[in-house]
Amino acid sequence: MTQSIIDHTTGESQRADAELCPDCETDTIVHDPDRGERVCKECGLVLTEDPIDYGPEWRAFNAQEHDQLSRVGAPLTQSMHDRGLTTTIDWRNKDAKGHSMSADKHGQIHRLRIWQERIRTKNAGERNLKYALSEIDRMVSALGVPGPVKETASVIYRRALDQDLIRGRSIEGVATSALYTACRKEDIPRSLEEVTAVSRVDQREIGRTYRYIADELDINLEPTNPRQFVPRFCSELDVEKNVETKAIEIIDLTTEQGLHSGKSPTGFAAAAIYAAGLLCEETIPQRAVADTAQTTVVTVRNRYREQLEAIDQTPAT
Repeated sequence: MTQSIIDHTTGESQRADAELCPDCETDTIVHDPDRGERVCKECGLVLTEDPIDYGPEWRAFNAQEHDQLSRVGAPLTQSMHDRGLTTTIDWRNKDAKGHSMSADKHGQIHRLRIWQERIRTKNAGERNLKYALSEIDRMVSALGVPGPVKETASVIYRRALDQDLIRGRSIEGVATSALYTACRKEDIPRSLEEVTAVSRVDQREIGRTYRYIADELDINLEPTNPRQFVPRFCSELDVEKNVETKAIEIIDLTTEQGLHSGKSPTGFAAAAIYAAGLLCEETIPQRAVADTAQTTVVTVRNRYREQLEAIDQTPAT
């Protein structure tokens, strides 16, 4: 019977290179993917069997079947103060069968819900952490950045909390700085002005706290490349694809010359888009470009002239 199984799976098995059977000393060892065994085709000796399968015992062929068969909760997350391990009492006053509870039970469930919320945080430190992570969640939603950025920001804030970097600083300032650091770390183009617009603290405090946290936690970040902002700005301005391509080309040529050093990346990107519009003969108002990049018209005007001069091109008249 073993020989028939081996013959059946010979065509789909993989031969082990330079491995001999310890019994017959032939190189006819094959792998049976159905049984998870490595056997010798010549003598039928089973070399390894019963591998550990860490996956579920059920199979699902779509997302709906996966949700129905899964018997585990949500994965651990750093964006919640308790990492998502505690339970919550649903706001709907219904039992496990979906039936409505009596009026007496409504009051009891309401009191349980209040105490459940209270015992989720055992001390002032956890309450502060809960508030900070909720602030990060609010700003992430307002900025429209992906979920991994929220996780990274939460980890950065937890590290700052463990090293006692919060002392003497506002929770909102450290949370905002952690989010801005996470955006740069994950290469998500969000300027300091955009982060400040959704924060509860001013830009000066965010910048000062960001530099302090990055230095203390030894987070080395590369300077922001202006080309990261071009696709989003072009999408908001609704310009042609050739303008976006030309703007990226202008940024690449000018950054090679070091022209972007010491300049705002958003202003530099906005100027490149305006210069690209001139070269591609597409009218883009300076005011619209400046408002999209949250910079001034003067900045756009000065930067685009420097860029055109650096690449030695003049717009068509």
